[in-house]
Amino acid sequence: MNVALFRRSIAASACRPRLTRPSTRALSFNMFDLLPDLEKLKTRRSRSLKDAVDKGMVDQGFVSGFEHLTRPLNSKGATSPPPNQEPYKYPRSTASDSSLMTDLRLRCTELDKDGNVTVRAGEFQKSDLCAQHGLLPRDLRKIDSKFVNQMPAILVRSQAILVNLLHIRALIEADRIVLFDSIAAPATHSQTILVYELQERLRSVSPVAQPFEFRALEAVLISVVGSLQSDEEVLVSLVQNLLAFLEESVDRSKLRELLQYSKRLSRFEQKVLNIRDAIDEVLEQDDDLAAMYLTQKRNGNPRAADDHEDVELMLETYLKQVEEIVNHVENVSSHVRTTEDVVNIILDSQRNSLLLLEIRLTILTVGLSTGTFLSGLFGMNLVNSLENHPDAFFVVSAIAFTAIFALTITGLRAMRNVLRKIN
Repeated sequence: MNVALFRRSIAASACRPRLTRPSTRALSFNMFDLLPDLEKLKTRRSRSLKDAVDKGMVDQGFVSGFEHLTRPLNSKGATSPPPNQEPYKYPRSTASDSSLMTDLRLRCTELDKDGNVTVRAGEFQKSDLCAQHGLLPRDLRKIDSKFVNQMPAILVRSQAILVNLLHIRALIEADRIVLFDSIAAPATHSQTILVYELQERLRSVSPVAQPFEFRALEAVLISVVGSLQSDEEVLVSLVQNLLAFLEESVDRSKLRELLQYSKRLSRFEQKVLNIRDAIDEVLEQDDDLAAMYLTQKRNGNPRAADDHEDVELMLETYLKQVEEIVNHVENVSSHVRTTEDVVNIILDSQRNSLLLLEIRLTILTVGLSTGTFLSGLFGMNLVNSLENHPDAFFVVSAIAFTAIFALTITGLRAMRNVLRKIN
């Protein structure tokens, strides 16, 4: 029986095809050559499933979920998903969408020519603002409060004046002024005060009739200069009190405070200089000064390039006030630098005093080392002729003290002569 089974296994192995290891050349084939085989496989699979459904072995609902696997390939060689299955959609990030919408909007507060607030903290698209006020997208960058590290500027456009000074970012037209604020931050205290100040100044009756754009621009400049003056008073008073204290005594904590105030003063000075340069740059451009007459331009009566006396006088007035602030801050900065120099001199003098004390102690140590050397010689356990001499101790002691005194006096005199030559 075992022999028969063994013969059958040998016969089956002989009839079974041998598996050979494919060569490297056989692996290089085109994938599109497999499409007919895949088509045959799908057709055979669909027939098997259909027979199983006809015999009641498989439910029809189970097969409907696999129809896209058994459907023949289309002409493009792609399969379509099942009809009741929707493609997976990747959700978008809500944070990125909100930040994108924030970047495309601006918060604005609008006042008319009578000082009435027509729009308070309204949110507008940047594209709508550009179309409404005749601006370019790059112009909005100058008045967008999200960009905090921008240089102050006063830009003149065909229908508006753009102002970016300190905390004020405004757009002035012939009949309204628009104040801009960041869309991500609530209205600040300074912005609220600015709105009330603009309302009061726009409603006040001026003895000299001025167009609305000049009254609005002057109100903005008054707010800017007032803010600079208030900051200057606070900072200068703090610095002067600290300088007065340092004139009496030098304290380490006060020196640290002086360093901080000096940095703040430098930043404030640079800020005032940038505002002065912005106003001065407008005064140097005759075309921009003439283009500031927006009311006459709207009425069809534009000014000539050299006819801009009113706006020039107004800008020069506030330029002088800004220059006064600059001069005052520069004087205080010079006092701070002078005080720093004096403090450094005092510290150097104290350091030199410590060095002189150290040199004196070193000279005295050298003198004492001479006496110690003599005492060390006679303290050795060696036999000499002075052990039994009655006056040997006094003689050696006198020689040691004389050597110490002579070396100390010589060293101190040499140090004094060096100091006289230096001074």
